[in-house]
Amino acid sequence: MRTLFVGDLHLSADRPDITQAFLTFLDTQLDDTDALYILGDLFEVWVGDDIAEPFANQLADVIKKASAKLPIYFIHGNRDFLIGSQFAKRSGMILLPEVHTVDLYGVATVILHGDSLCTLDKAYQRFRKFRNLAWAKWLYAHLPKTKRLDIAAKLRSKSQSSNKQKSYTIMDVEPDAVLELLDATQTQQMIHGHTHRPAIHELENGKRRIVVGDWYEQGSMLVVEHDNVELIELPFGK
Repeated sequence: MRTLFVGDLHLSADRPDITQAFLTFLDTQLDDTDALYILGDLFEVWVGDDIAEPFANQLADVIKKASAKLPIYFIHGNRDFLIGSQFAKRSGMILLPEVHTVDLYGVATVILHGDSLCTLDKAYQRFRKFRNLAWAKWLYAHLPKTKRLDIAAKLRSKSQSSNKQKSYTIMDVEPDAVLELLDATQTQQMIHGHTHRPAIHELENGKRRIVVGDWYEQGSMLVVEHDNVELIELPFGK
């Protein structure tokens, strides 16, 4: 048996190739699998369960069907942190906290999206702290739909522009933050996404950090088995 991890799909109506690749993944890769974890940024943008795009609701029905085979867990990303219980129920996904620990075949593991580890990006961390405030979420959810769509579009544009000016180091995880979280959670292994830099990093004291790949140019999944860990690319159209 095995457990699968994916993240950073950034699904949107204008990238049907990614959506189709994910549908193929759900249809072909879930046999003999204990669980599927989606580590955030399933969607390119999410402005509220009440105004989900038609393609997202159709996708929810497919995920719901897959959830009859195995549990599907979801951790919010920085693009879809507003996914709520309504969409989770429709899609059959189980919402997890931002930082979650799990025993993976005898290995204590912490899983998360990964944006909280990019501590050198001070401006983003300030925004992240604000957006997680309960009153800020409540206020946003009660804005008119057109206003929320406008805010989301501006944030997306600002993020893309800002990222072009940030250094490789600032946009990656900070090593001390990684070790601090491993120590705080008393885990040996960390699995996250966000950075779009898939790799298996061997750390000190036998610990390990694994980064799942994004789905911009091809699909990507992390396969964790009792005695093996592997990152696998899933070419589009196959």
